[in-house]
Amino acid sequence: MSDATPTAGGRKAAFSFVFVCALMNAVSFGIMIPVLPNLIKSFTGGDTAEAALWNVVFGCVWGIMQLFCGPILGMLSDRIGRRPVLLISLFGLAVDFMFMAFAPNLAWLFVGRVLNGVTAASFSTANAYVADVTPPQDRAKAFGWMGSAFSFGFLVGPALGGFLAEFDLRLPFLVAGALTAINWLYGYFVLPESLPVEKRTTSFDWKRANPVGSLAFLRAHGDLLGLAGVGFLFQLAHTVLPSIFVLYSGYRYGWSPGIIGLTMMATGLLGVGVQTLLVGPVVARIGERGALLLGAAGGCLGFALYGFAPTGWFYITSAPVFALLNFMQPGLQGLMTRRVDPSHQGQLQGANQSLQGVASVLGPIMFGTIFAWSIRHDATLHAPGLAIYLAAFLLLMALLLGMRVAHAPATAAAAA
Repeated sequence: MSDATPTAGGRKAAFSFVFVCALMNAVSFGIMIPVLPNLIKSFTGGDTAEAALWNVVFGCVWGIMQLFCGPILGMLSDRIGRRPVLLISLFGLAVDFMFMAFAPNLAWLFVGRVLNGVTAASFSTANAYVADVTPPQDRAKAFGWMGSAFSFGFLVGPALGGFLAEFDLRLPFLVAGALTAINWLYGYFVLPESLPVEKRTTSFDWKRANPVGSLAFLRAHGDLLGLAGVGFLFQLAHTVLPSIFVLYSGYRYGWSPGIIGLTMMATGLLGVGVQTLLVGPVVARIGERGALLLGAAGGCLGFALYGFAPTGWFYITSAPVFALLNFMQPGLQGLMTRRVDPSHQGQLQGANQSLQGVASVLGPIMFGTIFAWSIRHDATLHAPGLAIYLAAFLLLMALLLGMRVAHAPATAAAAA
């Protein structure tokens, strides 16, 4: 077990530790992506439209938990350090996956999803960790690597989940729980603390540890609120594929869970390539603002192509355009973390997670409901990609807002 704060010479190693934690956690989440909607469908007697609506409910409750728990865990990491919060989150996730693996009906699966939403804070806390150990000028590149951990989860996790589901729909949850438990053990014995005691907040203020307090925090720090708006539109648009992709691709293209998993693997590979190989050089050339705008424009066009795609092959060949979206989040995180000092990085990430929680509530409602409506009225309005077109429009709004608010601060407030 290691509680030592990494020195300047140990920052590279500390980043490697938290990257591996995020990587394993992403794989655990990715495993259940092609499985959960089909498990829900098995509880609804095979009715795709009803399963889509239940998927909306599950997505909403998960987002509500993120909305209220994100600010609490973010501020808690500013007070007691990043490492304890990461360990609490990972342990809870391991238990939650096992809970869902043995759920006998929709009600118990719902309870498991609630618990999962409470503890799923490791990515935001990991981002605060990265801000602690990375100089401001290198953060966009580092956040690109962290984003690649998420993409790698889509690369390996869904393929593995789809493969395991061929044997038993519950098996992927068991494997996800086991991987998360291994992740917790790794963090417990290897991961050092990133936030020195002298840089931590001196108290925990419950008045600020809520969604309203998070908005006040963002409004009090220059252009953070506008940048958070860009991030919210990005997160809202990003929920469309987790909300409907499995049911959408099965309905429109007749894809099996195995093909769905392989498709997610292919798009994840493209994302990893952009985030690990291109983010650093591109940000060095066009800056964090340029990367944000490039990502928003590419994602907008990519979603439009996905919504139009009349065949599965057209959808797959549109993936390289959509992969440009992976420039957006590193540029956005780089700009936002420059605007706060080290003792408030956790609060910043908690505020971002709270907004992500709102997006996770609204997104499944909008996209799931629109998708269910579009396939029920397919005979009169053949537009199964209608929900994906809406995601393209949201990224267009993010692009226009980003052009106005995404600029480097006069001084870098946050020094690692």
